[in-house]
Amino acid sequence: MTTAFKMSRRSFGALASASALSLGMPAIVRAQTAVTLAVPNPSALTWLPIWCAIGEGYFGDEGLALGVEAVDGSSSVLQAMAAGQAQIGAPGPGPVLGARARGVDVKFLYNLYPKSVFGLLVPADSTAQAPADLKGTVIGVGTADGAEVSFTRAILTDLGMVEGTDYTFLPVGDGGTAAVAFLRNEVSSYAGAVSDAAILAARGLNLREITPEAYLGFFGNGIAMLESQLAATPDLAPKFGRAVVRGMRFAIDPANEDKALAHCAAGNPQEGEDKGFAASLLKGVINRMTPTDAFAGQGWGYQPPEHWEAWHASVVASGALAAPLENLSAAYTNEFVAGWNA
Repeated sequence: MTTAFKMSRRSFGALASASALSLGMPAIVRAQTAVTLAVPNPSALTWLPIWCAIGEGYFGDEGLALGVEAVDGSSSVLQAMAAGQAQIGAPGPGPVLGARARGVDVKFLYNLYPKSVFGLLVPADSTAQAPADLKGTVIGVGTADGAEVSFTRAILTDLGMVEGTDYTFLPVGDGGTAAVAFLRNEVSSYAGAVSDAAILAARGLNLREITPEAYLGFFGNGIAMLESQLAATPDLAPKFGRAVVRGMRFAIDPANEDKALAHCAAGNPQEGEDKGFAASLLKGVINRMTPTDAFAGQGWGYQPPEHWEAWHASVVASGALAAPLENLSAAYTNEFVAGWNA
């Protein structure tokens, strides 16, 4: 098998397993469309409903043979999509707005994390009690252009702080490399996803969150496609979203916890080795993926326009966008939500 970019062993294994299983199936079942999903990190639990949908065969039910490719951050996800290396991606909203400003025809389809996937973390014994206390410090991030950067920059911009003057970002990766950055005092805080927080805690770093409550409502990564891809494969988004919603409904049923963990362990065996850690992360992910009461009735994947307006205002204020987008509503759509949830 060859691709336009390097496949991770995890992704290759998933694709190979799907191919091997299909060989013994009737020809009418084998005829499936190969689809690549680019995600910005290798965690399987972070993409919980997708791996549950893979494990339960929901994508196969839709005629899709899904391969998951982990790349380095949201910008890399968008690059893979723009280069035709992935038909679907899971970028963050900040990078999506930046891409739209550059003329990339990316459109956000499914709000996977209606509650912010990111948090601003400091060591338990840190004197910092709020983001304002980070003035003059170095903030660790996974990647230089990841969605966590947009998220944190928005918080600090609202406090009147300027990047490069009042604070700096330092890409330190995630997991072990982020832990080392703390131990070496290279960073005094870390902006990361719910999975990053769980990994750091498992490595003995006692952290606490200082994210302002108002910013926890800033939604995180979701499912996106290029408008050109939507036009070329009009049945792909409906099929993909139906499988993801089924995967989400499966994952949130407490009776399915062990199977959900097993499906994610198949996607990332290392992540599943520590059962206690995996179960804790599973609960955290489900919490962040569950819509707030105000929007629970809208269905899985729904994107509140006011939340997009808040993100847009923040990235403009921070300077991440040189000017407001002329048509913010073109960056996202809820047109498939009803069908996915039917």
